[in-house]
Amino acid sequence: MKTNESNIDRIIRAVAGVLLLFLGFGGFFGGTLGVVADVLGVVLLLTGAVGFCPLYAMFKFSTLNK
Repeated sequence: MKTNESNIDRIIRAVAGVLLLFLGFGGFFGGTLGVVADVLGVVLLLTGAVGFCPLYAMFKFSTLNK
């Protein structure tokens, strides 16, 4: 896996992931919407931590400035 996210992109993803996890587990979203928020939060948090986005790779897109 080659990094394809800039540092700002990674920070935004991590913050959004934590926020979605907080909202999902905190009970602000209930039922199916809460589960979707939790799953999306985990995905954003992981891609932000690793620096690799599979969708970016699939579309040959990168926010990383070289």
